[in-house]
Amino acid sequence: MTFQREIKKYDYDLPEELIAQDPVSPRDSARLLVYDRKTGEVSYSHFRDLVSFLPKNAVLVFNETKVLPARLSVKKESGGMVKILYLAIVGKCIRVFSNRPLHSGAELTIVKNLGFIVEKKDDKYYLLRPTFPLAKLYDVLERYGTAPIPPYIKHSKLKGKALRAQYETVFAKHRGSVAAPTASLHFTRELLVKIRRAGIAVKFVTLHVNLGTFAPLTEAQWRKGLLHEEEYMIDARTATFLNKSKKEGRPIIAVGTTVARTLESAAASVIPGLTRNPELKVLSGSTRLFIREGDKFKFVQGLITNFHVPQSSLLMLVAALTGRKKLMELYQNAIHLRFRFFSFGDGMLVR
Repeated sequence: MTFQREIKKYDYDLPEELIAQDPVSPRDSARLLVYDRKTGEVSYSHFRDLVSFLPKNAVLVFNETKVLPARLSVKKESGGMVKILYLAIVGKCIRVFSNRPLHSGAELTIVKNLGFIVEKKDDKYYLLRPTFPLAKLYDVLERYGTAPIPPYIKHSKLKGKALRAQYETVFAKHRGSVAAPTASLHFTRELLVKIRRAGIAVKFVTLHVNLGTFAPLTEAQWRKGLLHEEEYMIDARTATFLNKSKKEGRPIIAVGTTVARTLESAAASVIPGLTRNPELKVLSGSTRLFIREGDKFKFVQGLITNFHVPQSSLLMLVAALTGRKKLMELYQNAIHLRFRFFSFGDGMLVR
């Protein structure tokens, strides 16, 4: 099976008007498609009624990463402006994407006495050395940067701080992402209270979302079975609770593909080589985990997720739970019913 033939299976036609440009208000009024894997039943509702569809004694796991204002406008020595996107810290440098070519040794200025020196090109990205202490990077981004809103959101009515506020979860805590964990954007504080009162546990992990969430899947990634690298962390107390819940048979529901990748990356079998009784053991590190149809989830039993871009690794991850044919059928149902797609769109629960 060739790469092109394989990803073509995950293609679909989406009317442009179904790409959500703004979130609904309140957040939990977004629509919800529910698919029950055991019965095959498909239901349609809203996120505010999520409790009605969650398995008894379920545990919801969220990603509490916080989006950095990672886009910066910098000035070249020639006076021309360049837009860069911060991706990661690499040694004493930062890796960025640039909308214009840069040459080694060039000086880039944010404001007077604050900027970067171009060290070298790193594949399709650049390594920049800050002219200020690297420890102050996040503070510099907070002051001078803008939120990296996805490229398909072109006509939002919101601007500046208002747009950034909406492209952030209500519980965001740890700075480090260049994209929001969008499945969590549907949750309000009121909905979280309602969920807890229903006896559903709410827990948090962290995975810092990288640019790879926007980037098309490459043939190299598909052949190697490895995606872009992302950093994750699970608190030891959270891991203990989740491991205990798993042993008790409580359904673990990942809110978002980032949480699914975090839990599956951290999960290891108690007895090496066996998939029974997995536990969260590797509580921090980087993951390149690529989950696709045919893979078996070790820890996660259900997923809350948005409707994803065609031919993406995120679609393939969901297909590992639903099967590809069923997933594409569900997407056609959502399009027929005029669900809203992508970051500010509606979502689905696979249980």
